[in-house]
Amino acid sequence: MTTRKESRRWSRYGRALALAVVTCSACAPSLPYASASLPPNAVVGAADPLRSSVLSTASAFRSPGRLPPPAAARAIAQMEFLAVELPGSPTLRFSPPTLGPQLDIARQEWRSVLGIPPTAPAQPVIDGLYTAAGALDTGRDDVALAALSRAPFQRGGPATLAILAALPPLPNTAAAAATGVQTLQEPSPSGRRAF
Repeated sequence: MTTRKESRRWSRYGRALALAVVTCSACAPSLPYASASLPPNAVVGAADPLRSSVLSTASAFRSPGRLPPPAAARAIAQMEFLAVELPGSPTLRFSPPTLGPQLDIARQEWRSVLGIPPTAPAQPVIDGLYTAAGALDTGRDDVALAALSRAPFQRGGPATLAILAALPPLPNTAAAAATGVQTLQEPSPSGRRAF
């Protein structure tokens, strides 16, 4: 049986512990986890959007200048998705330590080309590019231009569409996409593949 004195002592310890926890959690930096998603029609026939995006972007960025504008828009949107989701993916437990930094450098490259601010969140970029791609596929250029005229596309619709129509070489992006494919193909130390 506890006495009144012991009860007060434990109560003080409990308050002190609670205060310490609150103080420590307030001091710790909290980095928000960024997440991104692709539209449902982005991976038709594929079960995993990460795998599908890795494989399609590696193919697309081997020669980006040959891509029609809708394909260029989708490829960049998929790279944007990969830059957010791939480094933290639990599926890729054995990815090379260079993958995250490589994707960050590649992201700076394609964002610079398209006039997207470095601090813009990924989801509006993905949504705008997929909206534009879908509109271009169906001949609705006005919808594509409108999608590329909103934030975060600072160059405006016509200029962004012109860049997508003649996408310059993006060597860092191509290298990051190739590393993604290697990550899929290399077995983990247990002999299992990432996907």
